[in-house]
Amino acid sequence: MDTVLVVDDEKNYLVVLSAFLAQEGYETITADNAEHALKIIESTDLDLVLTDMKMSPVDGIELLGRIKERLPDLPVVMMTAYGTVEKAVEAMQLGAFNFILKPFQNETLRQLISKAIHTYKVLKENQRLIHELENLYRFDNIIGKSKPMQVVFSMIQKVARTKATVLITGESGTGKELAAKAIHFNSSRRNKPFVAVSCAALAETLLESELFGHEKGAFTGAAAMKKGRFEIADGGTLLLDEIGEIPSSLQVKLLRVLEEMNFERVGGTRTIGVDVRLIAATNKDLRAEVEHNRFREDLYFRLNVINIDLPPLRQRPEDIPLLAMHFVNKHAREAGRENMTVSAEAMGFLCNHRWPGNVRELEHAIERAVLLSKGDEIKLEDLPKDLMRFADLEIPLDWNKLSNLPKTLDMIEKRLIEKALALSNNIQAQAANLLGIPRNNLHYRLKKHNLL
Repeated sequence: MDTVLVVDDEKNYLVVLSAFLAQEGYETITADNAEHALKIIESTDLDLVLTDMKMSPVDGIELLGRIKERLPDLPVVMMTAYGTVEKAVEAMQLGAFNFILKPFQNETLRQLISKAIHTYKVLKENQRLIHELENLYRFDNIIGKSKPMQVVFSMIQKVARTKATVLITGESGTGKELAAKAIHFNSSRRNKPFVAVSCAALAETLLESELFGHEKGAFTGAAAMKKGRFEIADGGTLLLDEIGEIPSSLQVKLLRVLEEMNFERVGGTRTIGVDVRLIAATNKDLRAEVEHNRFREDLYFRLNVINIDLPPLRQRPEDIPLLAMHFVNKHAREAGRENMTVSAEAMGFLCNHRWPGNVRELEHAIERAVLLSKGDEIKLEDLPKDLMRFADLEIPLDWNKLSNLPKTLDMIEKRLIEKALALSNNIQAQAANLLGIPRNNLHYRLKKHNLL
């Protein structure tokens, strides 16, 4: 139930308003002077203050100022029978939510109270979400103790304090958007928008409209004016993901925005200025793209003021157990399954896998295992079958010497068996299961290759 404090030195108004608010479903507290009201405000969680303006010895204007010193976001509606434009302006300048004249219609007051409380709740929810995001993207919440990740953390901390444009590079699934969010939420722009757009997800004409907006009638289907991502991100951070896919025709316009921080909407002539911190991300080698004339060199230099390169998961295997347990806890909590663990065999497999899809692939594998495991421990057989591949085997083959085929097949077989044993911590039953052969067949092949 929402709580409203009514302040008025006319007790009959307190009685009438209390009855009306109770009928509307509000919990009502009353005070007949400003000092009493301030004591209530300090000890009670309120959603709205309704205060008369003309009171003594402390009037409503002074009370408003003192409320705003303590609780700047708490909505205050001023009431008076002696309203003047000057007083209304003064109250609004001091932070009053609105101003209403006595006597007022019940419906007018009902709508005003509802709007004020709704606005306050939205503001509180936004503040809660911002606080949550700030905690989520604190540096100590980004997982990794390996040396490559410590270098990344150090770079993010330094970059967050600056206004510099950042280019984040790395393979797909390494966490480029997470790094961009960490930069934003640890910067002075943290309370402003973080906006992300994928340059690969839209056709060229749609991408231009998405980035810069369009005017009504700019093209077929443009029934109304639309703001672009640059305008939406004004004051905050814009992440251009997969920047290597941006068409050459848009590279010129993007370069101008980076240089001048202004642009025109599609179909428009008015120049719009913005204050945006730009972060670009790519899994491509932009330097090579420049050399092949697929990416403008001047734009590359504008974007690559500071480069943060995210290492693939295979280069930081010591982080895999930490990441795995983080994802287990996350998805177990979401599925209502607490205190889940990972068996030694399953963890050994996770640590030995090369993870071509990096952290994203690891999380998807863990999520599936959490959902499908029968007990509180994730076992090797709970992991996705498509992980049980041996594509990372490095076997030198000379295809010009077909006479070596039997020898080569034996070599492949031996390497497969060795890999299966490594993944299963030398447990033959599990290795046989990975290879899809009976255990006695595996035993025969172990003897054949002198692996016993």
